[in-house]
Amino acid sequence: MGFKNFAEFYPYYLRVHSNRMCRKLHFFGTCCVVSLLVLFFFTGQPMLLAIIPLVGYGFAWVGHLIYEKNQPATFEYPLYSILADFRMFWDILTGKVRAF
Repeated sequence: MGFKNFAEFYPYYLRVHSNRMCRKLHFFGTCCVVSLLVLFFFTGQPMLLAIIPLVGYGFAWVGHLIYEKNQPATFEYPLYSILADFRMFWDILTGKVRAF
């Protein structure tokens, strides 16, 4: 399945993230990533940057393994997936996508 642009990809991303617990785990993981980036900005500790992939992907992949029972879109579409994760995070914050 090829996508011409992000606008085509995002609806697909939401479909493979239809389970609300998976979305919650993505949301929590992204909250942690944003928090780690803010902490890095204030402290300059490089270890904070090093653990971002573990935290961000860790929560997301647990959501896929246990709740969605599918393969994360990251494996096939890494750039679009990271953009879509932050978009979904924003859409959850603004109420456009339900997770809670």
